[in-house]
Amino acid sequence: MEKVEVKELLDAGVHFGHLTRKWNPNMAPYIYMERNGIHIINLYKTAAKIKETSEALSKIAASGKKILFVATKKQAKDIVAEKAGAVNQPYITERWPGGMLTNFVTIRKAVKKMASIDRMKKDGTFNSLSKKERLQVDRLRAKLEKNLGSISDMTRLPGALFVVDIMREHIAIKEAQKLNIPIFAMVDTNSDPREVDYLIPSNDDASKSIDKILSIVTSAVADGLNERKAEKADKEAKTAKKSETKKKDNKKSDDKKAEAKAKPAAKKAAVATSEEEE
Repeated sequence: MEKVEVKELLDAGVHFGHLTRKWNPNMAPYIYMERNGIHIINLYKTAAKIKETSEALSKIAASGKKILFVATKKQAKDIVAEKAGAVNQPYITERWPGGMLTNFVTIRKAVKKMASIDRMKKDGTFNSLSKKERLQVDRLRAKLEKNLGSISDMTRLPGALFVVDIMREHIAIKEAQKLNIPIFAMVDTNSDPREVDYLIPSNDDASKSIDKILSIVTSAVADGLNERKAEKADKEAKTAKKSETKKKDNKKSDDKKAEAKAKPAAKKAAVATSEEEE
């Protein structure tokens, strides 16, 4: 797990909050001071929360569940797509599709529609359509890809949600709350930390700050995935060893049985030989 250095957080501008007049009083425990009408976040508390969040996310990844990253604001979109994609986790960076979680069955149907269009292109059915129909199908495919392409491998509800800017992504937060999905988030001084299960008090507007937090978080997810891979390999090795031992035991048992059968036959042959000699 990547070590959290307060100096690095400082350099990335993680400590800059919102204007004091826009603050949420529930963020008071995480505010260090006020400077030039702006709240300054206590980075020692941020570092502690990053550690807590990273450990929890690592466990979820190790359990085999997916973590859905959500960030539709301009300065966060590309960063989230890159970081989440690098650890093979689903993400939403375009408009949040209403009912993405609460109506997951319908969303899966749309994803399957995308897969069926791909099959049409492979098996040649697509070429048998008229020019107008092909154009319509291509437009539909592009629209689905833009909105749902990043979640095409998510076959079940995610094990957790990671959000950048909980005020902007309030619909995603409400859906996750309804389904009791754990919510992890970067929470700025203008937001209510009670909305989430694991918060990281931080500047959720600056791209450098978002990049820094996401790098640490996805590093923890990668650790969890590696742990799962190692456990799986260990399990497979143990299973193979058991299978080999069982084969050897069966061979020994078969040899003993064959030996037991051979003894009476040899005895009979000896008796027969003895009688012939007499």
